[in-house]
Amino acid sequence: MIDPERPIAITMGDPSGIGPEIVAKAMLDGQIRRRCIVVGDPRVMEHAFSQINTTVRINTIRDINAARLADGSVNLIASSSLDVLPPVGAVDPASGKAGFDAITAAIDFALAGTVAAIVTAPIHKEALAAAGVCHPGHTEILAERAGASRVAMLLANADIRTVLVTIHCSLLEAIRRVEFDAELSAIRLAHRGARALGIEAPRIAVAGLNPHAGEGGLFGDEEIAIIAPAIEAARREGIDASGPWPGDTVFMQARHGRFDVVVAQYHDQGLIPVKYLGLEKGVNITLGLPFVRTSPDHGTAFDIAGRGIADPASLKTAIDYALRLADAAPEQER
Repeated sequence: MIDPERPIAITMGDPSGIGPEIVAKAMLDGQIRRRCIVVGDPRVMEHAFSQINTTVRINTIRDINAARLADGSVNLIASSSLDVLPPVGAVDPASGKAGFDAITAAIDFALAGTVAAIVTAPIHKEALAAAGVCHPGHTEILAERAGASRVAMLLANADIRTVLVTIHCSLLEAIRRVEFDAELSAIRLAHRGARALGIEAPRIAVAGLNPHAGEGGLFGDEEIAIIAPAIEAARREGIDASGPWPGDTVFMQARHGRFDVVVAQYHDQGLIPVKYLGLEKGVNITLGLPFVRTSPDHGTAFDIAGRGIADPASLKTAIDYALRLADAAPEQER
């Protein structure tokens, strides 16, 4: 079990999106308040709490040691200090910078061992770029700051789990990045991630890159030259990996119980099946980091930001996963 004095850190996300609202709504749950702290901008988060008409107390601190986890307060660590509230529902450099500051602060807490895990609310890639941040998303920020050489996204809901070989890049670049080491790394991380979720002997299906998994080389030879050899290497390590399977049917088979995790070759191949089943229960887990990180499986939703209708269900699911993975981490490391 995780140390009750090491809370879960929840970052506020992009202040112009729904992140602050769903964080505030999630923190209305007393059990979550006792296990979690919020990392973000005090002005932004105080406004978010005021918009949901709550009387919960906010304990704004700059040091985790000052957190009061037992008295029902929302503990808020100030990672930035905005002079004015950013615009709602629009790309804004100040929002991008404030969201980035919350992420880096939470990472530093995790690396120092003062929090048990990180849960990140959504950020906006254009806002990051406008703020001068060179990384396209959370995964790349986390990997660089944590010094992780190989990371992967695991997207999960009640029906499907998928791990991506390539993440945030053009489709043309994703095809270029499909190479042996990346394949084998993704398969290994899928195996480790599934075991961390309590699956003792994970069955890993690897999707092909090309239509019909290449059809024996008729539609491309990446399956023969790269993907199949990586699967065989993983099997020699004792991993129950199979494929390459056609990408248009492998997720259906996983949903019907044949496989525990699908390794997808590129972003949309893996995310469309998961998100089609519903955003409210999807969660994103970053594999390969020296700490646990999860996030909801949706974006900043600028179109509904500020309207008070954002659903915190996916964020609460991400918090549940973070608690579960943090509890399991010591056992998985042995």
